[in-house]
Amino acid sequence: MSALTLPVSRLARMVCGLALCAGIAAGALLSGPAFAADPTKHHDHSGIVAAYKGAPPKVTLSEADEAKLASGQMVQKQVQTGNGGHAVAFMNINATPDKVWSKITAFNMYPSWVDNVQKCTAYSKSGSLIYVDFALSVMGIGVEYYVRHDYQPALGYLTWTLDYTRQSDLDDSVGYWRVTALSPTQTRLEYSVDIRFKGWIPGFAQEMISSKGLTTATSWVKKQSES
Repeated sequence: MSALTLPVSRLARMVCGLALCAGIAAGALLSGPAFAADPTKHHDHSGIVAAYKGAPPKVTLSEADEAKLASGQMVQKQVQTGNGGHAVAFMNINATPDKVWSKITAFNMYPSWVDNVQKCTAYSKSGSLIYVDFALSVMGIGVEYYVRHDYQPALGYLTWTLDYTRQSDLDDSVGYWRVTALSPTQTRLEYSVDIRFKGWIPGFAQEMISSKGLTTATSWVKKQSES
């Protein structure tokens, strides 16, 4: 894959927010090395980002954050670290938790709901684990990666890592969705992703891409859940 330069706005639209789409494809396009996702080969490592063991830790929101959420706005926080970053976003959604979960886990619908997602197919399920093959494309450039989800709706969360038994086009990604009932008709959505790119990306580019990814991740779930 040759190195290409794309407008940040165009890159941002390809970030789906599942996972873990926040900044991943954009990072691959900006960094420029040759990528070759391969389900028959193991990934280069078994995880460089610490995976969640059980429920993700709670994030404390300020009164100002709560007021912003109550007004219908998104609250986001992010920290860039080394060759990746950790980001978290919150959004109140006028729908039940069950409906919100039904949208998040409808992986086969992502190509219809999320810009630049070309394929999103579950290739294995075992108990709470769901393995999904994601493929993105923008301006003819494709990025593919394999994700292992641990879906725990009764406990209010879904966490993920890469499926390290397969070779992905990104170095690492760990994150979660948290879905919490606020009332019988309103739910709080929380989304977090910690990403690592193959190759080096300037910090300002990572920040812009991650910021757009947070907005995209929460907004598409809100739109589909409230429709």
